[in-house]
Amino acid sequence: MEHQRRDDGVVDVICIGAGFAGLYVSHVMAKAGRTVAGFERGADLGGTWYWNTYPGARCDIESIYYSYSFSDELQQEWEWSERFATQPEILRYLNHVADRFDLRRHFTFGTSVVSATWSEEEALWTVGLDTGGSCRGRYLISAVGPLSTAKAPDLPGIEKFTGRRVSTSNWDLPLEEFDGKRVAVIGTGSSGVQCIPLIADHAQHLTVFQRTPNYVMPARNAPLEPDFTRQIKEKYRALRTLCRYSSRGFPELLRTDKALEVSEEERQRRYEAGYLVSGFTSVGDEFVDLLTDEEANETAANFLREKVNEIVDDPVTASLLEPRYHAFGAKRTCFGTDYYETYNRTNVDLVSLRHEPIVAVTEDGILTTDRTVDVDILVLATGFDAVTGSVLNLNVTTSSGRSLAKDWAGGPRTYLGIASEGYPNFFMVAGPQSPGILSNFVVSIEQHVDWLDRLLTYAEDHGIDRIEVERAAQDDWVCLVDKVVGETLYATTESWYRGSNVEGKPKSFLAYAGGVGKYRDLCDDVAAEGYRGFVLGRSEPAAPAVEMSAGGQR
Repeated sequence: MEHQRRDDGVVDVICIGAGFAGLYVSHVMAKAGRTVAGFERGADLGGTWYWNTYPGARCDIESIYYSYSFSDELQQEWEWSERFATQPEILRYLNHVADRFDLRRHFTFGTSVVSATWSEEEALWTVGLDTGGSCRGRYLISAVGPLSTAKAPDLPGIEKFTGRRVSTSNWDLPLEEFDGKRVAVIGTGSSGVQCIPLIADHAQHLTVFQRTPNYVMPARNAPLEPDFTRQIKEKYRALRTLCRYSSRGFPELLRTDKALEVSEEERQRRYEAGYLVSGFTSVGDEFVDLLTDEEANETAANFLREKVNEIVDDPVTASLLEPRYHAFGAKRTCFGTDYYETYNRTNVDLVSLRHEPIVAVTEDGILTTDRTVDVDILVLATGFDAVTGSVLNLNVTTSSGRSLAKDWAGGPRTYLGIASEGYPNFFMVAGPQSPGILSNFVVSIEQHVDWLDRLLTYAEDHGIDRIEVERAAQDDWVCLVDKVVGETLYATTESWYRGSNVEGKPKSFLAYAGGVGKYRDLCDDVAAEGYRGFVLGRSEPAAPAVEMSAGGQR
């Protein structure tokens, strides 16, 4: 169906975000003939890969799978250089995709959406922009990404610090600036693990402040050999099918035996083999019950703790680096290059915040309960207000007085992670309570957007222009999400998966943990039953709307 931009300036689809999700939204919706108005707060496209430019930033999903599958020509022409692509390479890829499919024309860059209001009378969404302009559309699609709102640092006295301060989520400092400097890095999640070894190469002295030691696997990154890439491209069609029906969005080891069913010698042999391969399909995939049985999990966790002690020379430092506060895999596993080896350097110290908390940040350093650390450059690798933060920042409301922030005050409530009751024609790509953060995000994005495209096509073909969620269907989905995660060790761990890293954020597991293949089947069943759980109706004719004013060039 070919859509024409209405004379009153109303578009079919308003898309927020121009990362992997937003670009695919614009491609699919425009290809279907729908008019699209996209807004991106960054000065250019890329989303996460535009903002996260800290040293060592790279994907922890293998490049050959962390990419779009919708175009065979795109798959065949693009050449990845490394097993795990760096931020600059991923950004080049996204720019290539945008240019190849003419996607930039759909977006206004350097523009943030500060409000989004559904008008019951007009059956339209109006988004307010930080430029003072606005845009009106029939459908509102959030493609803001799960890791795009940085967590505010909760360090007393940080405003008094007079040295350089930089965040991994908004990096603006070349590595050469660290030469000869006393540096502190706070945080040892993924971004900290990736940047710490590179900073240590430059700093006169580096002090790492760690709250919770993570399981850090060696990335074993390497250039991709031409023959390997050729073989992958020859099998891409079959490999992509495996990804779509896998648990996490990439080909996996399909083990069926349990860790305690084999001898200790056999477990060690298999863990060692997985460790040498590394990547997500490694130690954690050797047995089927490692994420559901605490005793089984402990066998893998202990194997990895022993690896820390083999690598790190100082026994005290090694003991502090041993991950002992959560099950292996219950938080997102980190992948690093020479991470543990970095603590063997004479210019690197580790401070455990569990043993000596930070009392205050001072003008020229950090004061803990045990010591004062002089600091020239302070690096904050303190993470994100994940999954819900960026959605709630849109200030989604309705003319009848509903507010998404209030409705989610106890945690997100969605149907399929795609829509939320009370907010017609509002959709989220890989949103809260979808598999998104537990998966290869690109696979989840393509599944969500393709499914939404079919939903909108169904609505258009049946004269429907209002799509909303049934309360009972949403309640059932929230219960299912809780039930599924409750059967895993995710439920035993405080993490950003549960919002535990943000003070005052409701504790609620933010993803569907049943796997992307099972989730795909559930979504397909909903569609096959006439979009069970949705109320599909016809609104009264919309009142005339004002001309779209984006505050920028399109």
